[in-house]
Amino acid sequence: MRLILAALACAACAGCAGLPPLDGRVESGTLADTHDTRLARAVAPLASVHTGLTGIYAMPLGTDAFAARVLLARVAERSIDAQYYIWHADQTGLMLMEALRDAAVRGARVRFLLDDQSTRGMDGLLSAFARAPNVEVRLYNPFANRGMRSLGYLGEFGRLNRRMHNKAFIVDNQAAIVGGRNIGNEYFGAGGEVPFMDLDVLALGRAVPELSAQFDLYWNSASAYPIASVVAAREAFEDLDERFAAVRADPVSMRYLEAVHETPLVSDLLARRLALEWSEAVVVRDDPAKTLEPDPQRGMLALAQIFDVTGPPRISFDLISPYFVPGTRGTAALESIARRGVEVRVLTNSLASNDVAIVHSGYAKRRCALASAGVRLFELKPEKPAANAKDDRKQTGDSSAARLHAKTFAVDREYVFVGSFNFDLRSGLLNTELGLVLHSPVLAQRLVQGMDTFLPEHAYEVRHVAGDACVEWVDHTAAGEVRTEEEPNTSAWTRLWLGVLMMLPLDWML
Repeated sequence: MRLILAALACAACAGCAGLPPLDGRVESGTLADTHDTRLARAVAPLASVHTGLTGIYAMPLGTDAFAARVLLARVAERSIDAQYYIWHADQTGLMLMEALRDAAVRGARVRFLLDDQSTRGMDGLLSAFARAPNVEVRLYNPFANRGMRSLGYLGEFGRLNRRMHNKAFIVDNQAAIVGGRNIGNEYFGAGGEVPFMDLDVLALGRAVPELSAQFDLYWNSASAYPIASVVAAREAFEDLDERFAAVRADPVSMRYLEAVHETPLVSDLLARRLALEWSEAVVVRDDPAKTLEPDPQRGMLALAQIFDVTGPPRISFDLISPYFVPGTRGTAALESIARRGVEVRVLTNSLASNDVAIVHSGYAKRRCALASAGVRLFELKPEKPAANAKDDRKQTGDSSAARLHAKTFAVDREYVFVGSFNFDLRSGLLNTELGLVLHSPVLAQRLVQGMDTFLPEHAYEVRHVAGDACVEWVDHTAAGEVRTEEEPNTSAWTRLWLGVLMMLPLDWML
């Protein structure tokens, strides 16, 4: 017993290792004098015609989203600010990191802000990247103990359980990419990973300086640590050139580099040919203090900000959220909206397509109440939707399955939200989030029509039924409706495990 207690005490001490002071950190801000850059010269005439508006170009295809980031990095002249929750050291992650490094070598300042949750095993790579000229790397809410991260939760669970979920890629303070994608193969449909269905938008014009301002807020926050302050000097630095050369020679990388060459997105932008939708745009974001100051009364702050812009739904509310955990208050809000006669549709992952089963349990326990109130629920089938010829040419992933990862919704076919915010309690209470609310009937109608076309073939419809089951799943097939009262495409063991998870009081952290 004494040995066990001693071991626990040692583990607790290891978990309480403190972070260093930020005394030597130098604050920095957005470079505003970028009006003579190529991007500025392309954007300025368009923005002058659409005063006070933001130009939006939607990127549902992973290849376009990857190519846009690489090509924007290649034309960057003054600055690149990259802010992400996840950045994998796989083919797409390393190719994009090389594009940032090359921009820095040309003279552009690169500020790289990465949440520390998913950087295990990357300390050497990130340290080497930070040593490149004009590159500065900061880790957000870092683990003090680099070797035994899990022990950190013993002493600092309250802090480490709160993460920066924001995703932004800003070039020359003139163009920005925001949306649901992290950086990694699965987010761009590369390699053998199960691809995520996702959505990013390229933004130009009025919203970009506001996105830069939120980056500055996080970059200079009390949670952003220069990597050299938390990674020991003895950490082995990787040879970046060797690593980059190896990834360029990889067959998966070569296919994606071809996609970059074939994508005219940035060249069309520079030539002012890109088909942009100009709309009023409001940047909604959390304060970085959210990761330091627990506030159980905060509620779903991001959603409250969004409805402050759009007003409460009057006609329709179409929601796409891969991780859908509405909780008690969110469920009541959706029930109330539906009972007012508003058409409410929700698309989320099915249990078979969800990559985090425990998160699905937070939704499954609310399914009966939502369906009973008239909320129309749809769950993505695990099969990858068939692509049209154009999409199929651009899809380089080999997986036969897909998972939902986009976070977007339309209000009254008039407003659209695109960003990092999931309709779950983790986004509302724990993580910081970022997105754009667009007053664009064109984009809203496009989202609604896309759901109209997509849902019957690629999603199960969850309907309310009388009896103990309460809900049934309806698969719309060519032969007609196929109904079941069990989670489709799952084993008895998986359903049993889901039932156990549903009994646990874990919604607040899902």
